[in-house]
Amino acid sequence: MLLLVLLAAGCGRDGAPSVQLQHPRTPTPGAKGTETTAAQDLGFPAFATKNTTRVGGADPTADAAAIARAVYSGSSRVTRPHAVALVDSEDWRVGLAASVLMSDPVRAPVLYAHGTELPGASAEALDALDPTGSKAAGGAQVVRVGDVPQLDERPTTDLRGTDPIALARAIDAFQSAARGATSDRVMVVSADDAAYAMPAAAWAAKAGDPVLFAHRDAVPADTRAAIAAHQQPKIYVLGPPDVISDKAVAQLKRLGSVTRIAGDDPVANAIAFARFTDGPFGWGVVDPGHGVVFANADRPGDAAAAAPLSASGTYGPLLLTDDAGRLPQALTSYLLDIQPGYSRDPVRGVYNHGWIVGDEGAVSVDVQSRIDALLEIVPVNERAPRTTSTQ
Repeated sequence: MLLLVLLAAGCGRDGAPSVQLQHPRTPTPGAKGTETTAAQDLGFPAFATKNTTRVGGADPTADAAAIARAVYSGSSRVTRPHAVALVDSEDWRVGLAASVLMSDPVRAPVLYAHGTELPGASAEALDALDPTGSKAAGGAQVVRVGDVPQLDERPTTDLRGTDPIALARAIDAFQSAARGATSDRVMVVSADDAAYAMPAAAWAAKAGDPVLFAHRDAVPADTRAAIAAHQQPKIYVLGPPDVISDKAVAQLKRLGSVTRIAGDDPVANAIAFARFTDGPFGWGVVDPGHGVVFANADRPGDAAAAAPLSASGTYGPLLLTDDAGRLPQALTSYLLDIQPGYSRDPVRGVYNHGWIVGDEGAVSVDVQSRIDALLEIVPVNERAPRTTSTQ
């Protein structure tokens, strides 16, 4: 049993109560490793404010393990996943494409391997999750994506591809077979600029629309073949023309209708996607009462790691910061736009909640405190005015 020890309680910079939690230094019985506890390796949420919860892993591997366990507590069969997706952490594109496996019917969160090695955080998470086996995946407990460790003790389904773009096609084909039909919507993101592609993981996990890749001026053959299998779908290109050019879009238009969703930089791009809606496609988060997930654009592996948070609980889009120590003005303005307010009684209001993904090297405590204040429900006549300050 993991014990959480209360270290300190106080107030954040905005007067918000905050709690710092730490796991015991003494390893729990049966824990692997002697230098750190399993809990520290897994990066369980270690710092919470009234409107935010941090998953404070030092890297995407720790974040993925902790988030999978937060979503699937494992205390009973119904709180265990049917399967997990085991993905090599060396290439962010594979994890991004594999995020779709968190959607119905497989519902498999991503865990990371390091090549053919299974890191301790992922091994312990897999043991704790103890998948029940996915009927949609042929009874597999683990979907092995690419060249990752063999797991002889668990039933597996293996997805292969010669490169990440081919693997994305294989993942899409597997997902379509599992659900018994192809999606009539696909997302195409940059194969070369991770920060513009990251927000697609959250939507894929929630909605089951695949993530496929294009270069700036060309659509790879595997992407074209994958889209063709969807038979003239709606194609949503995520990113501005300097990331995926109009030349590439012209190639995509031969395969289906194309809509571009874009912002001038990765932060604005993620916000544009969070706001966007087109019928059943898109978050359409333009008002209060939502979950939101925050990650650093410099840690692309966190997009797939965090995807289960967008597909469960409070649901919601992935937003990005480009500086661990500073909240971008565009993100401040967006959070002000969706900040909850009440006229008479906050109990009758709606609420926002934010997940902070990564340690202070990804998102500082000061930034978390600022996000907490912007998510807080406030009297309508006291809502914070817009400001050019980013602190």
